[in-house]
Amino acid sequence: MNYLDYFVFSEEVKNALNKKMPVVALESTIIAHGFDYPANLECARECEKRIRQNGAVPATIGILNGKVHIGLTDEQLVYFATNRKMKKCSRRDVAPTLATNGDGATTVTTTAMFAHMAKIKVFATGGIGGVHRHGEVTMDISADLQELAQTPITIVCAGAKSILDIERTKEYLETFGVSIIGYQTDNIPAFYTRDSGFSVDYRLDDVIDIANVIRVKDDLNIRSALLVTNPIPEEFELDPSFIDQKIQEALQECDKNNIKGKDVTPFLLGALHRSTEGKSVIANKALVFNNVELASKIASKLI
Repeated sequence: MNYLDYFVFSEEVKNALNKKMPVVALESTIIAHGFDYPANLECARECEKRIRQNGAVPATIGILNGKVHIGLTDEQLVYFATNRKMKKCSRRDVAPTLATNGDGATTVTTTAMFAHMAKIKVFATGGIGGVHRHGEVTMDISADLQELAQTPITIVCAGAKSILDIERTKEYLETFGVSIIGYQTDNIPAFYTRDSGFSVDYRLDDVIDIANVIRVKDDLNIRSALLVTNPIPEEFELDPSFIDQKIQEALQECDKNNIKGKDVTPFLLGALHRSTEGKSVIANKALVFNNVELASKIASKLI
């Protein structure tokens, strides 16, 4: 079988790809394991709406009945939003999930992989995974980083999630040849805040320049990803000392409950939601919407 035999394209996405229209990929883990229902469904719909308003076509990706769906219907969005036991599907889970006709929410890793296979060049998310704090001891490193090392796609994000070790995450990306572009910023944003204290590799202030970088990468067949970091809008930024304190408390709670592996990130994000009285969720939505709008503009310049 050809790998496309495992793919199901929505009519909207199929038409857009055939006509060389701009398409932006979206992950489904943010729906199934991000916000609580119905906020997760509202966020998913709003992301797709904003992509269309900015002249591109949304392609939310997920696995249903052993098939990779490139572009979900509204009914399928509802299914992902309400099925709170949906499995997170990383690269290691793909073959078993497809072979057993299973369902799975795609992570940054698998969304990037499937989007590239579907010939979609731009993917928008909230924040990427990375090296967890104390990762030098636990070896807890997100599969996202290896995917970025080997998959030539552009990912627009608000940096790595604040719960991670951003310095070591940056070093890992440098080792594997992933360029970090700061959109109108000199420093890598830290998800809820605009400045992690660590510099980007290159600052670009115009989406045309970012599109030109993507073209050169493609021309040279450079196989690693391009990471475009886009700071959360100033009006939604959380106070750095406030959110760092809440992260430290959440990490202690995580250790106390012996949470490990792929359960760490959703646990920590849920703990932050509770401890910040919802402020982290408001910030999270704002940065996601900001990223999908930028991704749409970049995709439109590639046509």
